Amino acid sequence: MLPPAHLLVVAVGAALLLAFRPPLPALAARPIVAAAGGKPAPTEAAATARWLAAQNTWGVLRLSPSQFLCRLLARDPLLFGGTDCTISSDLSGAPFGNVVSYSDGVPGESHGIPYFYLTTLDPTARDALEDERTSFTLSEFPLGTCGKIDPENPTCAKLTLTGKLKLIDPQSSEADLAKEALFTKHPEMEGWPKNHHFQIFKLEIKNIFLIDWFGGPKPISPTEYLEYEKNRALLKSS
Repeated sequence: MLPPAHLLVVAVGAALLLAFRPPLPALAARPIVAAAGGKPAPTEAAATARWLAAQNTWGVLRLSPSQFLCRLLARDPLLFGGTDCTISSDLSGAPFGNVVSYSDGVPGESHGIPYFYLTTLDPTARDALEDERTSFTLSEFPLGTCGKIDPENPTCAKLTLTGKLKLIDPQSSEADLAKEALFTKHPEMEGWPKNHHFQIFKLEIKNIFLIDWFGGPKPISPTEYLEYEKNRALLKSS
């Protein structure tokens, strides 16, 4: 048997470990079946992806930055180390991400396809016209449904849609639908300067990356995502 002094040291050490142990994520509080209007269950990958797209109003759009970085290099060769622009327009180049507003439909009528209202005064639209390849990332965290867990926690859903950023014909019926979707969720857009020549783009989805629980990304095909028979109560914007 340990002497009383040793027992005291062991007891104090155990108490310190308990006191400074980081709190566990509040997993038990997350419902297995989502209530109407709430986050879908972890087993419903396509529903969760569509829910994220319907509920959010902004995300990070990332494109190949080659031409944008080339212009920076040429602008100040001393600062940027030369004017020899060798960065290719494929994924080997450093990515350029930008926060953008979007909409995938009017409130309560989500369609899953993100539409954007962009100007070529911003590098995002300029780069998209030169190289359409892009990815668009959304997080559950801004919705306030992750509670106190960290945004990187797997149970705080994150979605990346990869594909091509396509310019929409302004005279098409799709452009009219996109404008309604965008201006309904972002009323300020309608008053943005006409001489900035904003144009409507859409993301043509080729690949979907979703994490909303432990165990890695969920496999979802674009067809499963786009043709998901959505529950209107589930996807209705709050």
